Parts: sequence; structure tokens; C-alpha cells
Amino acid sequence: MQHIIDRFISYVTIDTESDPYSDTTPSTKKQLVLANLLVKELKAIGMTEVTKDRKGYVMATLPSNVSHEVPTIGFVSHYDTSPDFCGANVNPQIITNYEGGDIVLNAEQNIVLSPNYFKDLLQYKGQTLITTDGTTLLGADDKAGLTEIVSAMEYLLQNPQIKHGKIRVGFTPDEEIGRGADFFDVKKFGAEWAYTMDGSQIGELEYENFNAAGAKITFKGKSVHPGYAKGKMINSMLIANEFMRKLPKGETPQETSGYEGFFHVHHLKGSIEETVLELIIRDHDAKKFKKRKKLIQKIADKINKKFAQQFGEDIVITEIKDQYYNMKEKVEPVMFIVDLAEKAMRDLDIKPLIKPIRGGTDGCRLSYMGLPCPNIFAGGHNFHGKYEYVPVQSMQKAIDVIVRIAELTAVPDFSRTSKPKKESKKNKK
Repeated sequence: MQHIIDRFISYVTIDTESDPYSDTTPSTKKQLVLANLLVKELKAIGMTEVTKDRKGYVMATLPSNVSHEVPTIGFVSHYDTSPDFCGANVNPQIITNYEGGDIVLNAEQNIVLSPNYFKDLLQYKGQTLITTDGTTLLGADDKAGLTEIVSAMEYLLQNPQIKHGKIRVGFTPDEEIGRGADFFDVKKFGAEWAYTMDGSQIGELEYENFNAAGAKITFKGKSVHPGYAKGKMINSMLIANEFMRKLPKGETPQETSGYEGFFHVHHLKGSIEETVLELIIRDHDAKKFKKRKKLIQKIADKINKKFAQQFGEDIVITEIKDQYYNMKEKVEPVMFIVDLAEKAMRDLDIKPLIKPIRGGTDGCRLSYMGLPCPNIFAGGHNFHGKYEYVPVQSMQKAIDVIVRIAELTAVPDFSRTSKPKKESKKNKK
């Protein structure tokens, strides 16, 4: 356990926050500090074909130790952290034998991690938790995944009696800003399929995710002296407000769950002359996803029509860009890879929690690039904020799952068939 803690802390104390406004890859040079450390560690534990390309993508190989032919599989995680919250000067706290009560993260600022609000905490009574100090995020997303993959490879190298085929590992930059797969060389990686270790609580196993798009909407106005503005001034901030009021009620992140999609306004900056609104569009269903994008344009068109005579040109300009798609379409034809991960969990007495991701991973895009890539739990909770934490025992279990998947794929009669699953009435609905 201490070895896992030490490795994890060595990763999270390196600032790897990505930058959505950068046009380089990686988006921040500081990410390469951890990339270089990973290269060094992979070589030190005995991995082969360890590489880091000029974009910061790290890959390595654990050679097969069986004589018969078995599939080459992969494990992937990302080393950047979210720009949504401060990722610098991370100061992890270790809570041993958690008793189930409040955890004071920062007494001076009265920041408390409480099971009264974060009820998942109660699952981990008696375990060792790693938390923030209340001033930064932790970085378990996805440095827990890094820790688990490197530790699993180290364990397999130290225990050659455990049989496995060829395993490829890949670590990516800029996943948190949607660019983690931009320069991932699937052909070079050379795996038949892979798993991202990028889920949350223990047991999570996901092969469905949102279809995702981002929208930037610019509202144009006319500034006139307020004392003489009647019939002349157009306040772009008020037009932006009108636009937001026309979005469907109850379809925000805080009001939806499961398969329900949403619109999420995440940035708004403006003046009388110009206001820029940024939002994301999410839906698991492809048809509903298209309708959501069309609705954005429909609202813009109505406002433009309203002001056409007064302004003489469009005052609402929309830019909508697809980000990633539901990996379900690419994973279902090879559903045995999900069954395999599920069996690995059950063999380890872990209850699989198979559910849709309300977000995305590198695996979403990799699946469309020819590398089917479901997502497995990494163990963390409350990502992207000061209340983030990870139980060490969950990281241990994730390591066990990686090792067990390696074992299951090393058998001579490995089968690529899958029993069709009956879709629940709830999912059909």
C-alpha cells in the first residue's frame, strides 16, 4: 500500500494542468515533466519499447511470457489535470482508517469533506483515503490511473509465474481539454483493444458515453449614450440572456442523470457591444444529440429575425463543433472485451457497475480511431475540485483488475465471442 501511495503522491505533486486556449501539444510544457518521469519509471521497472514522441505521448511494452498466440491488449490513462480548478502546489493529505465522519481539509478556510453531502464517503469506512488540502484539486483524474497501470506492469514483471500476453501501455496529454487522442498513434500502439483506467468509484465499467459538442455563440450589440438610447441601443448582454432563457428548462448538468442529456453554459463574458457565451451540448442518443445542436441554431435564427430590420445583419453568430461520439457503436461489435473486464471484476469479488459515462474519455475517440476502448474505474471521487479524494484500496483493486485481465487473455483457448445481453426496459425507454 505504501508503495502505491508514494507513487501516486509523486505524480499528483507535479503540476500538469492543461490549457484549452493553447494551440500547442501538449498545451502546457509542464505536462512534460511528468511524461519524462513516466518514461524513466517504465524503463526502471523493466518495460521495453519505451518511447515519448514530440507531442508528449508515452508508450511502452510488457512482452508476452507465453509461447502460444494471444491478443495484444492495452491500458491507457492521461497525465494532465483539469483547468477547471487549481492543479498547482497539490498538498495531499492521507487519512488512515477513515471513521466515517467529517474530514477537515482546511481548518483556516473551513473547508470540510463531509459524508452528509458526499454520501459515497461512507463506502470507505476503515480504509485509507487521500484527499486535498482544500486549496487545489487532487489529480486522481487521472493520476490514479497512471499509478495503477505502472504498478500493475511492475507487479507482472516481478511475478513471471503470472502468465500474460503482450501488453501495451499509453499515457496521453491534454485529455481534460478534449485533445488526448489528437495525436495518439493507434497503429504504433498495436493493440487489438484497450481499456482506459479513467473511471470513478470502484466497480465502474463503462462502454457508453455522451455524444459531445461545444458551441461558441457571439452576440453583437450597439452602444449608444444611455440618455439617448431609446430605439437605438442594442445591449448584447441582454440578448445573450434572452438566448439562455430560451434553452429548455431542467436540462442542465445539475438537473439530469443517467441517459439524460443537457446544455451547459460554462463561460460568459460581455459588454454592450459584444458578448461571448460558451456552452457544451451532451446526449447519449445520436438523434437527440442532433436535435440539440439544431435547437441552438433555431434559437439564434429566431433572435436574428427579431432584430433583422433594426440591425440589418445577424447579431447572433453560432459556431458549433463536435468533440466526440458515443463509443457504444464501436464497442458493441466486440462486446467480449466488456465481458472480459466484468469477469475480471467478479473474479476479484468486485461488483461491476456497468453504466453510461456522463462525460468522455480518451477511449471514446480511440474507439472511433480503430482501438475499441471501454473505461474501467480508477477509484477517485469528486473530480476537478477541492473535494476530490481517492481510497487507496480502490487503487489496489484497480491494479488487481489489470492483472486479472492480463491473465484471462493469456489462455490458449481465449474466445472473442460474447453472449448477447438483454437490454433492460429502462434502457429501451
